Amino acid sequence: MSKNSREEDVAFIQALAELLNANDLTELSVKREYGEADCLDVHVSRAVTVAPAMPMPAAYAPTPPAPAPVAASDPAPAAAEDPAQHPGAVTSPMVGTAYLQPEPGADAFVSVGSTVTEGQTLLIVEAMKTMNHIAAPRAGTVKRILVEDGAPVEFGAPLMILE
Repeated sequence: MSKNSREEDVAFIQALAELLNANDLTELSVKREYGEADCLDVHVSRAVTVAPAMPMPAAYAPTPPAPAPVAASDPAPAAAEDPAQHPGAVTSPMVGTAYLQPEPGADAFVSVGSTVTEGQTLLIVEAMKTMNHIAAPRAGTVKRILVEDGAPVEFGAPLMILE
């Protein structure tokens, strides 16, 4: 290959780079053949920086519906209270799956209205293939059962209300 063809190759590559920039391309590949066993493969690319996604302006962000107005004289309904804040709440000591009966098809440990003694099993929370019996922290009456049989529970989630 002569010096002249190398200068032509350099000019050719420069022209490709200008073409890349002028047309806002990120990469370009060309094969230039001179003869049977002589060719030039050129791959020109440039790094492209991608700007981080812009957060959606607050004016376009979806807004939750406004709560219905409550008359000042009406007491807040009991259903709107957070069961975890109830003084009689029995909470989950772990993450797992709650079971209300000792085995499928058996009677539930307790039901709403049941009177329980301190230490009596209320339900089971399965965690890592281990069945953990959740005992009543004190004697009382089951007022509400807040989980369904087989439902996943989180640490600290209210399971039942005892009064």
